[in-house]
Amino acid sequence: MTSTAARATELLALHSSPKILTLVNVWDVARAKAVASVEGTTALATASHGIAATYGYPDGEQIPVDLMLEMVGRIAAAVDLPVTADLEAGYGDPAGTIRRAVALGVVGANLEDKMLPLAEATAAVTAALGAADAEGVPDFVLNARTDAFVRAGDQDRREVLEEAVLRGRAYLEAGAPVVFVPGLLDENEVETLVEAFGPGRLALIGAPGMPPASRLQQLGVARLSFGPYPQRVALTALQELVEAVDEGVPPGTRMLT
Repeated sequence: MTSTAARATELLALHSSPKILTLVNVWDVARAKAVASVEGTTALATASHGIAATYGYPDGEQIPVDLMLEMVGRIAAAVDLPVTADLEAGYGDPAGTIRRAVALGVVGANLEDKMLPLAEATAAVTAALGAADAEGVPDFVLNARTDAFVRAGDQDRREVLEEAVLRGRAYLEAGAPVVFVPGLLDENEVETLVEAFGPGRLALIGAPGMPPASRLQQLGVARLSFGPYPQRVALTALQELVEAVDEGVPPGTRMLT
């Protein structure tokens, strides 16, 4: 069996590969196995929004951390791939939450800054990485997230970009191998972030209006994940199946026979 430390090293290498790492986020074991079975899938990422919704909670650390970690652990145990988990802002204890996740076989995590004072946010990054190292996983892939764009409101875009660069550089200096800047970004903004962080250090979220993965790869982006969108796609397909029931044989039922 591959050790947790070795899986972390594997996940870290995927971020520095010339090929962009694409992660279609999962929220339960069934979805995790389905995604892992697709040829070419090299790692999995959990979705905090999706797991919270599965248990009936809104996103934003409303779900008890024990429930979040229970599902994350089940997913990590169910697949033979590196798993990185969206652990929001650490549920009040970033180091403790990362330590528990590592014990479950998780080898990477998103950690949100929620635009806390920079010193406080950077300290959380340092504490999380220290916890993983203490558990024997020095290559733990902390995807240090800055909410500069998602919380920008009507703020001037140039100022938002400057704040994202400032925060991202601080997290990289604290030891984070990659910085996650979610939001609807244009190519010029992506280029600025890659130049500021270096190639293979920027993670983005796929959303309508974003450049395609092939272009982001050319620009030097390390990683592209999809957050809550896979669950929305799955639920929309389920609703369409329900709507088709009254019209005859639902689409896809031939696979069940």
